[in-house]
Amino acid sequence: MHLRDATAADLPALLAIHNDAVRTLKAIWTDKTETLEDRRTWFDGRRAAGFPVIVAEDAAGRVVGYGSYGPFRAKDGYRLTLEHSVYVDPATQGRGVGKALLKRLIELARADGYHVLVGAIDGENETSIALHRQFGFETVGRMPQVGIKFGQWLDLVLMTLVLDNRSEPPSA
Repeated sequence: MHLRDATAADLPALLAIHNDAVRTLKAIWTDKTETLEDRRTWFDGRRAAGFPVIVAEDAAGRVVGYGSYGPFRAKDGYRLTLEHSVYVDPATQGRGVGKALLKRLIELARADGYHVLVGAIDGENETSIALHRQFGFETVGRMPQVGIKFGQWLDLVLMTLVLDNRSEPPSA
């Protein structure tokens, strides 16, 4: 497996992975699939803001997963806190793709000087919760029944990883 920065040529693969997750998983709390133009807008927005979009390729060069991060919340006081996402092609789940992508996002966030990385995870997704624990994320909250998908109430688990040991934030 090889990790690299995503390019516009990867957008059809990212769209396929995203839309599969919308249709089959509780990870993305919407029933609306996206178009290629929707993914392009998302991709261009991430890149314009200086946020990474990375892909994992298999030995044949096929995109089998992607990850990114962006702002946790829009207010300036959250400027050093990020929320990340990682999605893997269902045919390659369980093979370390998600782990490799999450590890790389943590490295990039640290290198970019961010302080906290947040994971917002469906409360039933024990695999993702366990993966995050492997990297030192701590569960900081569970919000019961705040989402709906597939006709069910969903709990949101918030997990955080403090990326550095700064005792005080930098001056603005």
